[in-house]
Amino acid sequence: MSQLFIKKFREKVTLDLEEEKILLNHLSLKKLKKGEHFLYAGEITDHITFIEKGVLRAYVLNSKGDENVVLFGLEGWTMGDLNSFIKQEPATYNIDALEDTELVLISKGSHDRLLDIMPKYESYIRILMTNAYMAIQKRTANIISLSLDKRYQIFVETYPDIIQRVPQYMIASYMGITPETLSRIRAKK
Repeated sequence: MSQLFIKKFREKVTLDLEEEKILLNHLSLKKLKKGEHFLYAGEITDHITFIEKGVLRAYVLNSKGDENVVLFGLEGWTMGDLNSFIKQEPATYNIDALEDTELVLISKGSHDRLLDIMPKYESYIRILMTNAYMAIQKRTANIISLSLDKRYQIFVETYPDIIQRVPQYMIASYMGITPETLSRIRAKK
């Protein structure tokens, strides 16, 4: 039931059995079928989402209605529209399942309550936010400073599971290139 979530939590912050019990009492579970949406742009998200099993994709629609992939999420990752969750404003992202997926959810109310009663939860969230910020900073620097070939090489080395589980046209979208350009890059390898 939320074993991977607890394992990942413990990798970042120590947790005794009483704290684990408190945390578990604030979790809920949700299953998504492949292709099912967890969130649509314009909705207000009320949950932090942890992927227990499966793959999620966050994307936005451009002015032509084309999907631009912003983020993928695999088992053990936290994912969502953070701005919508924190500010309770309409989401920018659409989030859907690329495989049958199981999620652990923490509602906004539970999140706020845990921040008040459980300092280790606050530490965990701070670590998650710091890691997310560093990942965004690194991705931005790579987009600005590296060639497409080098960016793809880093992506393959960093995320081999995504390469195996996500369609190539979605990876191309994530990289900001056409599927044909990605095919040419892959052919060079």
